[in-house]
Amino acid sequence: MHDLDPGQLAMRLMELRSEHRDLDAAIAALAASPDCDELRLKRMKKRKLAVKDQIAWLENKLIPDLDA
Repeated sequence: MHDLDPGQLAMRLMELRSEHRDLDAAIAALAASPDCDELRLKRMKKRKLAVKDQIAWLENKLIPDLDA
């Protein structure tokens, strides 16, 4: 992913933000369910954190290095 242009990075960032929102909604719905599958909930939360880390990495790549 290091050789992507800023347009591709921005597109991937939008996809990841959408996935993060979808996971957030799915987690809330699953947690509210009376027959909540705890293992599935834990996996979804772990995936959401991984997506959040990817978002942070991409945002860092898109912001120019001001110290240079």
